[in-house]
Amino acid sequence: MEKFLLFFCIAALAALLSFSKKATVHADMNSTRKNHVKGTVGAIVDYSSRIGKEEKLAMEMAIDDFYNYTNQSLILQLKNSQGDPIKAALAAKDLIDNQQVQAILGPQTWEEASLVAEVGNQSHVPVLSLADSTPSWATKRWPFLIQASPSQHVQMKAVAAIVQSWRWRRVILIYEDIDSAANGVIPHLSDALREVGAEITHFVALPPSASSSLSEELEKLKMQQCRVFVVHSSLPLARRLFETAKKMKMIEKDYVWITTDWTTSLVHSIVNEATAISSMQGVLGVKSYFPENGSQFQDFHTRFRRKFNTEHPEEENQEPGIFALQAYDATWAVALAMEETNKSPNNCLTKSY
Repeated sequence: MEKFLLFFCIAALAALLSFSKKATVHADMNSTRKNHVKGTVGAIVDYSSRIGKEEKLAMEMAIDDFYNYTNQSLILQLKNSQGDPIKAALAAKDLIDNQQVQAILGPQTWEEASLVAEVGNQSHVPVLSLADSTPSWATKRWPFLIQASPSQHVQMKAVAAIVQSWRWRRVILIYEDIDSAANGVIPHLSDALREVGAEITHFVALPPSASSSLSEELEKLKMQQCRVFVVHSSLPLARRLFETAKKMKMIEKDYVWITTDWTTSLVHSIVNEATAISSMQGVLGVKSYFPENGSQFQDFHTRFRRKFNTEHPEEENQEPGIFALQAYDATWAVALAMEETNKSPNNCLTKSY
């Protein structure tokens, strides 16, 4: 599945790059690699978030690895969105107008990605979205947008499978109140549950900064007959939610908590924080699988941990998660697509991947 997604990204990117007027090779770079430069790729990440830190480092590693394997260089232009959609859009415009990038990677949230897609589409620059959720209609509205992250539909079917295996018929959805949840997660989860004879009986939307209000919301949920909760939120909000729930004795027998990939795939970053981990004991989680025993991953893992520890000593855990791997693969997809376009700019659609 992951290989198919990578090959699809390469094929789609090659097609878009051949169509784009931006698909030209920069040859004015003053460096020892200038004769091998294939082009410039932009990336927009949130430097302040754990996901952004992992993505940035993984992209830089991919650029270096691509050069080491192929003797071909890409210039990586990184921009910090600070998690702000407007800043992400302005960053995209700067990357296109001033840095002359041929493609843009990221950003992580759909709120940012949708604005970046609009900017990229206007300039015919491909945007590889690493957003956790991309609506099905998005690629029709923005033909230069490519989803480079797994489909939420598959993940929600996994959640539904857990619900079905225990023969639960009703769940309550607690979600972070942002557009990506409303546009992506809720419809997919509703459909997946319906297929197994279950349903969402109550929706609880929490603001990203929710803190003191959590106890009030949880108190209301205590009054509900349903005790199966699916949580779709960022890790910071999930931590506050579970710490509050534990104090209210809701992480105990007769309560079921299921977290989606958005939370579960970042738990590795807090394994050394006893309070956070203690409050999540007994919580079920769904996350993207990737094999960790192959030599290629082990090499990546070792180098990533060393670099991450050097660049981010404030982080207690240096393990790479799925977001780092997705960013690494997406960067390679851009590099390979650019290589293919430069080899055969007029025939990329006839290539077999």
